[in-house]
Order: sequence, then C-alpha cells, then structure tokens
Amino acid sequence: MKTEFEHSFIRAGRRGQALLQDELIALVPREYGGHVAQLGGAKSLVFDIVMPGISHGPAGEIALRVGEDESLFYLGHIGYHVDSPFRGHSAALHACRLCVPVFHELGMRTFVITTDEDNLPSILTCERLGCILESTVDVPLWCRQEFSISERKRRYVYDPEDVKRR
Repeated sequence: MKTEFEHSFIRAGRRGQALLQDELIALVPREYGGHVAQLGGAKSLVFDIVMPGISHGPAGEIALRVGEDESLFYLGHIGYHVDSPFRGHSAALHACRLCVPVFHELGMRTFVITTDEDNLPSILTCERLGCILESTVDVPLWCRQEFSISERKRRYVYDPEDVKRR
C-alpha cells in the first residue's frame, strides 16, 4: 500500500513539478518503483535535482531506496550524483537534507549512504549531513557486476538521534 507521500511523489512527477525544495535546489520526481526486484523488493524514488537559479534542466539526481536487502548494504539507501557543471554548490548536501524527513515518513528511522573511498566530495557531504562512518567494506563480485559499483565502499549511517546529541 502506498503512503500519502508516495501518491504525492507520483502526482508531482506526472506534472513535472518540484515536490521538495529549499533556497538552492528543487527535487522533481522522475521515477517510482514500488517493489524493485533487483533491490529485494525495496521501493525506489528517484528525483531530478534542479537548480532553478542556475539551470532549467536537471543538475543531477538523488535516489531513495526504502527497505532492506543485501544489495542495499553496499548501495546504500541514498544514491546521488551532481553533474560536473553544477558541482561546488553543495547541491548533494541540500538534496540529502530535503530527503531526511522523507525516510521518516516512509517508516525508516536510520539510513545508509555509501561512497567510494576516494570520493572526497561525497565523504564531505555525508559528514556535513551528520552521518557517522560505520565501516569500509569489500563489495562482492555479484554486487559489483549487478550494479557496476566499485570494489570497496565506505558505509555512512544517518541516525537522527546521533545528530541531536551532537
């Protein structure tokens, strides 16, 4: 059964309207997957990241994966990228911050973001968001092949209780 947020996501996506926004970016729903078999039945909500003051089209994307599965251990619950012409404005951090309450609304108290070991901008995004480095893990061959990801990932955990305590 879909939540009210999921219905809003689908409606806004059909209209090409922003569903979440702040002073820098807007998140426009692009793709909804109710039960993605490749992700062990997790839900997938993909937004285009738009920077209205800078560009009319997408500047990148952020994907939310809601659920638990072995693949999500390596992929994380949030995946994002910002296209190179739009980097340096903290768009990924803004997008992640806008998505924090979405996870709560969809029933997840904590979530994981994974990064490559050498991706300093993504590491800084995780740290600025308030995530804690949990571990660095070797990604199994099956997962690397299925999702075209690197051999090692840093796992950052976002827990709102940890953020409050700091």
